[in-house]
Amino acid sequence: MALVDTSPLSTAATPSKDLYPSEQFLQYEEEVLRNQYSLKLWWRYLIALTDAPFVKRQVIYERALKYLPGSYKIWYAYLRERLELVRNLPVTHYKNESLNNTFERALVTMHKMPRIWIMYLEFLTKQKLVTVTRRTFDRALCALPVTQHERIWGPYLKFVGQNGIPIETSLRVYRRYLMFDPSHVEDFIDFLKHSERWQEAAERLAGVLNDDKFYSIKGKTKHQLWLELCDLLTQHAAEISGLNVDAIIRGGIRKFTDEVGRLWAALAEYYVRRGLFEKARDIFEEGMTTVVTVRDFSVIFDAYSQFEETTLSTIMETMSESEDESEAEDDDESEANGEEEEDPFNVDKLIKNLKTFWLAEDVMMKDVDLRLARLDHLMDRRPELANSVLLRQNPHNVEQWHRRVKLFEGNPTKQILTYTEAVKTIDPMKAVGKPHTLWVAFAMLYESHNDIKNARVIFDKAVQVNYKAVDHLASVWCEWAEMEVRHKNFKGALDLMRRATAVPSVEVKRRVAADGNEPVQMKIHKSLKLWSFYVDLEESLGTLESTREVYESILDLKIATPQIIINYAMLLEDHKYFEDAFKVYERGVKIFKYPHAKDIWVTYLTKFVARYGRSKLERARELFEHAVEVAPAEVVKPLYLQYAKLEEDFGLAKRAMRVYDQATKAVPAAEKLSMYEIYIARAAEIFGVPKTREIYEQAIESGLPDKDVKIMCLKYAELEKSLGEIDRARALYKHSSQFVDPRSDPDFWLKWHEFEVQHGNEDTFREMLRVKRSVSASYSQTHFILPEYLMQKDQVQTLEDAKDALKKAGVADDEMAALERQVMPAASESVRDSNRVLGFVSAGVQSAGDGAQQNMTTEDIELPEESDSEDDENVEIAQKDVPTAVFGGLVRKREETDAVDGDAGTGDAEGGLGALARIKRSRGA
Repeated sequence: MALVDTSPLSTAATPSKDLYPSEQFLQYEEEVLRNQYSLKLWWRYLIALTDAPFVKRQVIYERALKYLPGSYKIWYAYLRERLELVRNLPVTHYKNESLNNTFERALVTMHKMPRIWIMYLEFLTKQKLVTVTRRTFDRALCALPVTQHERIWGPYLKFVGQNGIPIETSLRVYRRYLMFDPSHVEDFIDFLKHSERWQEAAERLAGVLNDDKFYSIKGKTKHQLWLELCDLLTQHAAEISGLNVDAIIRGGIRKFTDEVGRLWAALAEYYVRRGLFEKARDIFEEGMTTVVTVRDFSVIFDAYSQFEETTLSTIMETMSESEDESEAEDDDESEANGEEEEDPFNVDKLIKNLKTFWLAEDVMMKDVDLRLARLDHLMDRRPELANSVLLRQNPHNVEQWHRRVKLFEGNPTKQILTYTEAVKTIDPMKAVGKPHTLWVAFAMLYESHNDIKNARVIFDKAVQVNYKAVDHLASVWCEWAEMEVRHKNFKGALDLMRRATAVPSVEVKRRVAADGNEPVQMKIHKSLKLWSFYVDLEESLGTLESTREVYESILDLKIATPQIIINYAMLLEDHKYFEDAFKVYERGVKIFKYPHAKDIWVTYLTKFVARYGRSKLERARELFEHAVEVAPAEVVKPLYLQYAKLEEDFGLAKRAMRVYDQATKAVPAAEKLSMYEIYIARAAEIFGVPKTREIYEQAIESGLPDKDVKIMCLKYAELEKSLGEIDRARALYKHSSQFVDPRSDPDFWLKWHEFEVQHGNEDTFREMLRVKRSVSASYSQTHFILPEYLMQKDQVQTLEDAKDALKKAGVADDEMAALERQVMPAASESVRDSNRVLGFVSAGVQSAGDGAQQNMTTEDIELPEESDSEDDENVEIAQKDVPTAVFGGLVRKREETDAVDGDAGTGDAEGGLGALARIKRSRGA
């Protein structure tokens, strides 16, 4: 079977026998011979030869392409396999050239296929064939339609961006690419920067910024592009020309306000690189005097100071190098002229050194001194420049103007100029701070230099300014008057106050109303601060009549305060006008309501009582009655105490007790306990201890909070115990037990326990334990299923409260009934006990037998055995003296009288015996 030789690798006329098809592939050979133009048959043949050597497959590829030269599928597979074979071969291998020829043959028919071109171009790029590759790229762009050029330009730009490609070639390629796609101008600018073509890069970047329709494909903003252009212009100022750098950067300063400091520093750096140092200083100064933020100022100042330090260090290094060079030249000359070294007084050499070194050194030293002075001056000016920045931010900032004046401390001329500029610049309606303080400080500056005349001129101008608040103008008037007082011009100070407080005339009011803008000068006559200062001056410098006129004017203007009322009244008291003072107090309590009238009432009542005492008791009572009537409950307690003290000192004891009783009803619930304690203490002191029983019972029944009821009961029980009324004390313990949970307040039950140990018996002790269990069970059963917010002390006190709380908690009726049955015994006993305890109001002694007849629990209580062998008839009752406090102060006075006038032998023999002694004597009889 003959084969047609189409392989370019074949060197012999007859192909090798290894290239002949084997028997297993004869059927494929026969099929392709019958139909040589069938792509399907050739492709099946190639698939069958997948594991065959490439040389054998190459023959089939070449034979197939002879009949099907326009088959993209076969060409693509063929070239792919050829590329895999030469991938790891050096670029100088002959197979690379053979593959290049194969690509060229393929492009004869595949010149419209971009994938083939890309494979070929990437292969050529790898071989570093610059000229061939460039021309092939151009051929590809010419052969392919424009819609396919984007696929070629990517590898093309990658190729020209490699090292070793001539810069001019790359630039031409990039310029052609921008004609195809102008949106990639940023890539071109980056390439220009990388290639150090600064001039063209700056021009391209400026063109981009001037194009309003430009959109960055890299996501850069105009702000970022501006900063790139500024950096480019400043860092390569010597290489770039033809651009107005000053106008470009100033345009950026006007447009981008958040980078002003950086742009000013960049513009100055541009002139520094150009060698225009004085122009750079002017730019730095202009920048520092125009920026409005401290951050921008810091950037410019740091750059400026660094520039001055760098120039100074450069000059000093130059001087040191010149000195070293001159010393080296002198050494060389001395070595060359050894004979001349022997003469130390060489006049020619001395004159030469003077001409060449001293003069130059003198000039350089002056330059160094000048630059040092510049640097020091710059550092000294920093606080002033920083303050100017803050004032440019807000020229109406009063505090910054004060700081600026303080910077010029020691220089009165600059301080005066600064104050003048400040008062001209600040608008009082827009001021941040108190603008009147600038006027005051300005006047005090003249005063500190003993120029009172100019200080008065400043104050006179200051009081004519329309301030935002009346208080500002009042402060200026007060400061002016204080200055006059400091310089002993008392009459002038009073005249100033009269002038300041004068009421504007009707004509002036009509004119101001027509203008529609009322200045503060129209309201200054109602300034409380001004009147207070005026009345202080009158009290110190004027007469009583003039001072009273000022106080009356304050009251007529209705601007008085409680303190002014008190001051006015005390002034009259100091001059012995007591009734006039009391009239002032009465005017004050009519003008002011609570809580402002509290101090007036207290002072008024105190002064009135101290003045008249018993002589005008009825009038004092009327005052107190009126005071407690208008006072709210929160502040009425001190008034009642003061009222009761009046009755105790000058009135009747019964009236004092009535006042205390009214106080307990008038004070808030939180103060009732303390009020009752005072009431009880005073009643015991005046009428004796038995009188306090009524008060205790009234307090317990008055609706005190449960915790206060417990405290009151304990105190009442201690009283009864001290009087020997053990049963009444026990009844009080039992009554108060219903308010005390044993788990939260064990101290109460400990006291009751100690009481029963000392004064009780087995029955009373058992009763105490039963009550304790009953109360404990009541609290535990009630709280067991309640929510946490209800399980608080004093939240549930009775069975009915517990049932209501259970209903609110959502407990069903049947569960509630079960709980009610559990709690009912203890609750019923507690109710019976509490109902029975109320019988102690009659001040009688309850028998202990009632407690013994109550139902007892079945639990065994272990108690110490007691001896019951003694007969009741043999019990001896010890006699105990009645405390003197029982009878009170009034009875004590009567006893003292009886002790003086009494007769010991005239009375009955048994009249002096106590009740216990009489009982004992009757039993003995």
